[in-house]
Amino acid sequence: MTWFIGRTEAMSDPDAARRKVLQRLQGLAQIDDPESVVVPILLDAILLVESYRGARHQITFLDDLTASVDALLREMTILEKSKDWAAE
Repeated sequence: MTWFIGRTEAMSDPDAARRKVLQRLQGLAQIDDPESVVVPILLDAILLVESYRGARHQITFLDDLTASVDALLREMTILEKSKDWAAE
């Protein structure tokens, strides 16, 4: 369940990767309660950044931080597949 934005793409052309993400996020308006999936991601992003700031060790709760991102990706994938099926 990814958006096919790989690490290499994100590192080699971050602007293109951002544009790709922004294009995909335009579908947020179709989710029943977009704030309920976006706010946890913002919180997790802040925790992630603060955890890595000056740290030289692995984050032990990285799996927990990705849960909100995974929830958003699931919702957006469902929306896209629904659109594709409706178009058929």
